[in-house]
Amino acid sequence: MTELERTETESPEQTEAFGGYLAEKYPEKRVIALLGGLGAGKTALTRGIARRLGCLDQASSPTYAIVNEYRGPRPVCHFDMYRIQGGDALYDIGWEDYLESGALCVVEWSENILGALPPDTLFVKLEILSPERRRIIVTEGGILC
Repeated sequence: MTELERTETESPEQTEAFGGYLAEKYPEKRVIALLGGLGAGKTALTRGIARRLGCLDQASSPTYAIVNEYRGPRPVCHFDMYRIQGGDALYDIGWEDYLESGALCVVEWSENILGALPPDTLFVKLEILSPERRRIIVTEGGILC
């Protein structure tokens, strides 16, 4: 595991801006795996990624849909894997097809599907420091516990 970035944000807007920065700095990534508890800023970060990639749709939490697709020059597929249990469920949602589509796959609750993530996955861990403040740690080659 290699740590690539570490920062702290003071607001949801700053977390979104950091998402945009990640989209610009790592354009070759197929998967960005997000880790962090409820309210950590995973969806805010995804909004910034989608906006920077020129998506036409407003990013929102895919909790009930499992995946939201945002149209744009490079589409973003925003997954919520909170309720996914095992490989059969991934097969049912077409995970492999999404990986091969050319879209950027942003995955919330990625810890539930670690074995299905490609080796070049970018991991982003969001930690709650206070009601508005977040620490964001970006790694490659594994997750930072």
